[in-house]
Amino acid sequence: MKIIRNYLLNEMAGPFLVSLFISTVILTASNVIQMADLIINKGVNIIEMGLLLAYLMPSLLMFTIPISALSSILLGFSRLTSDNEVVALRASGISIFRMAAPILTAGLILSLASIPFNYNIVTESGYRARKLVKEIGVKNPTALLEPGVFLKIFKDYVIFIYDMTGTQLKNVRIYQPQKNGPTRTLIAEQGEIVSQPNENSIKIKLTNGIADETRPDDPSNFYKLLFHNYYITLNLKESLQSQKIEKKTRELNFRELREQIKKYRTQNIDATPLLLELHNKVALAFSTVIFMLLAIPIGLKTHRREKSINFGLALVIFLIYWGLMLAGVGCAVRKLVPPWFAVWSPNIIFGLISLVLMSRVIKR
Repeated sequence: MKIIRNYLLNEMAGPFLVSLFISTVILTASNVIQMADLIINKGVNIIEMGLLLAYLMPSLLMFTIPISALSSILLGFSRLTSDNEVVALRASGISIFRMAAPILTAGLILSLASIPFNYNIVTESGYRARKLVKEIGVKNPTALLEPGVFLKIFKDYVIFIYDMTGTQLKNVRIYQPQKNGPTRTLIAEQGEIVSQPNENSIKIKLTNGIADETRPDDPSNFYKLLFHNYYITLNLKESLQSQKIEKKTRELNFRELREQIKKYRTQNIDATPLLLELHNKVALAFSTVIFMLLAIPIGLKTHRREKSINFGLALVIFLIYWGLMLAGVGCAVRKLVPPWFAVWSPNIIFGLISLVLMSRVIKR
């Protein structure tokens, strides 16, 4: 039995590692493209980008580990079934339950290991990633400029850029809200980021536009100024240093979540988001063993060796799981169901389906 156990575990280990690599690379691709742009066009240090990517990796693994476990079992048991190895094992007196036992044990160990991983490594790396982004912004202010987004990172200013190529800007809008008056507006057809080494600021040269300027006789009103060239300096260091980086809900570890929940309850503050996050990390960890339990009977019935089909099936199952999770969270926010039930309901539903399918396969 030891030989068969090791054989089955080795059969699943290879597809698991391949699926983990592929799914992680797919989810990382968009980040890599964006980071390449920061390195090539905005001069961000490649070492800092590599460190940022390393900080983002654990949050991806929190999702790719369950889907990789699911796809590996589908691939492994589909191959065993198509090659009639399952028939041979059952003819030798080895039941489906005995075949599944070492696989599910490995899945349970992986799920239990994922709990501290999700609560400690994922949360801390996410927080460090945000801190590193702030440090990069101070060193390379242009890295924070992004087209198509209202930027509020500069003190007293809101900026919108329609298009950006390197240091060249097109259709720039700069707004400066006034406390006791109308918002000052600068509109330019084009713009250019002027180098400000070690200044912790961005100097923008605006070309062909219109600007609101304060009237000398009435500071609360503006007059319109048409310009060919207009320079504006935006201080970034002052803005970022004034912002304390506090942990977001998803960046709190188990102890911090419990403390926040206890504090909010004494203050009669709704702690639903914190409760959802508290249960979510554990539920995602145990989704690994639930997926493996579901994949065994499905893999025994599909009789397909095509990797693309099994990987696609795993993706569909995971999307259904995630859809149920989001629906549950939405219901919890509206106070229709308790937070624990909202987060755990996908595991409960998939677990019950898995047991029904497994009982049918065992009886067959």
